[in-house]
Amino acid sequence: MSPASYLRGLKPDWLRDPKVWRTEVLGGLVVALALIPEAISFSIIAGVDPAVGLFASFTMAVVISVVGGRRAMISAATGAVALVIAPLNREHGFGYLVAAVILAGVFQVVLGALGVAKLLRFIPRSVMVGFVNSLAILVFMAQIPEMRDVPWAVYPLVIGGLALMVFFPKVTTVVPAPLVSIVILTVITVGAAIAVPTVGDKGSLPSSLPVPGLPDVPFTLDTLTTIAPYAFAMALVGLMESLMTAKLVDDITDTRSDKTRESVGQGIANIVTGFFGGMGGCAMIGQTMINVKVSGARTRLSTFLAGAFLMVLCIVFGPIVSDIPMAALVAVMIMVCFATFDWHSIAPKTLKRMPAGEIAVMVITVVAVVASHNLAVGVVIGSVTAMVIFAKRVARLAEVTAVTDPDGTSVVYRVTGELFFASSNDLVGQFDYAGDPGRVVIDLSAAHIWDASTVAALDAIETKYAQRGKTVEITGLNTPSADLHARLTGELSGH
Repeated sequence: MSPASYLRGLKPDWLRDPKVWRTEVLGGLVVALALIPEAISFSIIAGVDPAVGLFASFTMAVVISVVGGRRAMISAATGAVALVIAPLNREHGFGYLVAAVILAGVFQVVLGALGVAKLLRFIPRSVMVGFVNSLAILVFMAQIPEMRDVPWAVYPLVIGGLALMVFFPKVTTVVPAPLVSIVILTVITVGAAIAVPTVGDKGSLPSSLPVPGLPDVPFTLDTLTTIAPYAFAMALVGLMESLMTAKLVDDITDTRSDKTRESVGQGIANIVTGFFGGMGGCAMIGQTMINVKVSGARTRLSTFLAGAFLMVLCIVFGPIVSDIPMAALVAVMIMVCFATFDWHSIAPKTLKRMPAGEIAVMVITVVAVVASHNLAVGVVIGSVTAMVIFAKRVARLAEVTAVTDPDGTSVVYRVTGELFFASSNDLVGQFDYAGDPGRVVIDLSAAHIWDASTVAALDAIETKYAQRGKTVEITGLNTPSADLHARLTGELSGH
């Protein structure tokens, strides 16, 4: 390989392929336009100036594009984080909010380094489907206020925007359909002087770049104890949403991401955001879907440009951006909802084939998220429900069969299945202590001991037989089960 060929191989895709470069640039531009009203809305939720949310979206996107572990994923100010830190800002002031954002970033770096991302594998597929569907519902619900008590012209504009995004790709895919929709609807409303809500109605846009500085709080233990609970909650919510979004993008793009790097990267991005006076944030699944699924972006360039374009649009083109009708952005988000929702999961054919427990977990996840407006709450409740259903299902697989020797001097109980707290609790009642002969053999060659509850159950069985003068022999233990039994037997009774 020649040196020139080698150097070309080191270049990222967006430098080697003009088509990729164009896709990434336009994708970043569409995301930046959609970020502006959302960042302003989240600022209102947190009780801070709109510039705080916009600064946070800028710094989060730019930093995570470098240090994150999932390419093309968008991180910015989010509603979930705003809900967590709003009480802190309300009760103690903006300085404490900024300090909490920085501390949350530190927590995320530590949790990421400790391998918290590995816990993602314990989240079942039914919870993931519920997460995606509930997210689509939440994003759609967030658009409803923009279509309530508004001039009648908003409705044909929304319908027109949706029509453009459906039919324009049939003409060409060179320019993202959402961008075309936004531009055309803006030209129509401005040119015809149609009075409809615009981006400018959400709040004033910043006129300069953010300046770094320390939070205006006393650096004391009291401050730390005040912000720590909010910071830790923010860290957990942010990591959960970011890791779930990264997994979703992995599935959509058929690529793998570094979840540990993403966890640490989220922390670094929040630390930087805090020092620049932002409200913090995490991965945004709605904006990520615009970038990845609608625009087709696949590299870090689109993430970086989303943040960079955001500031350019606010500072340089603020007056123009302020004239964008909210109807155009509502249409984009509705299209994102439609593309995000897993329609296959609710198809009659799928529902007929899926186990009832899997459907229940998906529905419970959706209901929990929609009711709490918190994706993290839904994921936790859905995962716990899935674990309970799994435990009950596995518990039924443990069976006990008895075979008595022809001479009547001994009986062999063959135990099959997985023995843990849910299945071993019923184990004690499956033996005939009074009617069995003097020698009892419990064959566990087709079983596995998982926990102390099972060892305690076996001890209880031996005790009940010993009280009647009968002996018990446990055979067939595999090596892990034998080690656990040998270590705990006789040590679990408090009497």
